[in-house]
Amino acid sequence: MDMKELARSLGQKRALHSPILPVKAESHRIAEEMLEILFPHFSRGRHSGPGEIESRLAALQVRIVRLLKAIPHAPDTPARDITDQFFGKLPSLYDNLWLDAEAINRGDPASENVEEVVLAYPGFLAIAIYRIAHEFHLLDVPIFPRLLTEYAHQLTGVDIHPGARIGTPLFIDHGTGIVIGETTTIGNNVKLYQGVTLGALSVEKTLANTKRHPTIEDNVIIYAQAVILGGNTVIGHDSVIGGNSWVTKSIPPFSYVYQEVKVIVRTPDETNGGVDFVI
Repeated sequence: MDMKELARSLGQKRALHSPILPVKAESHRIAEEMLEILFPHFSRGRHSGPGEIESRLAALQVRIVRLLKAIPHAPDTPARDITDQFFGKLPSLYDNLWLDAEAINRGDPASENVEEVVLAYPGFLAIAIYRIAHEFHLLDVPIFPRLLTEYAHQLTGVDIHPGARIGTPLFIDHGTGIVIGETTTIGNNVKLYQGVTLGALSVEKTLANTKRHPTIEDNVIIYAQAVILGGNTVIGHDSVIGGNSWVTKSIPPFSYVYQEVKVIVRTPDETNGGVDFVI
């Protein structure tokens, strides 16, 4: 196939699959604009007064309407109605995000104040974009919510499906490598450390419309690299899941799950010729 034939073939396919707008790039810009409006910490310019904030909100509404109309498999509900419903939820969403930030500040000894959390913590950024995406998911908007959370994934290493149901506050510490599946349910005042996976026991396509991911009740702490799998798995409230634990069955409230490390103390003579891994 020569260059002319390749260009013609690609052009035909692009015509079939191209949205009206560059949807992915525009989704990222909308996420950034939303965060700038909600939190001056994300602003690249001066802080805005009420009048300018109102103007920016109105402009953002127009951009979201235009994007929703351009999304492949656009929903039947008019884009303007969806946007109005989302903005109606924005005040409570904003309040919940401050609760998330305050919980992180209270729970992390390394945090000096809540401003640092908003400015610098990847866990907070991932939660913020997730909560925005989740509201659009609840309004049955396709693709756009996933583009938002995948953008957060790129920025933070935290992968939260917009369909997950997460209470307030959520504390994500460090964040990198966390995976929260689509049908996960997380209660209030839960803390997750890096590398936690809340996943499914099976990835069969036929299970797409079933609950495949675990339920985490209130006041649970899940330490680094723990893996909790299965739609029938419930972690009872006020439990602690230790690091590197593998959990596929429900545990009752107030439980403590941990892996025990075996320690063998050698004599000086036994250290000669011991195991010496080269990595």
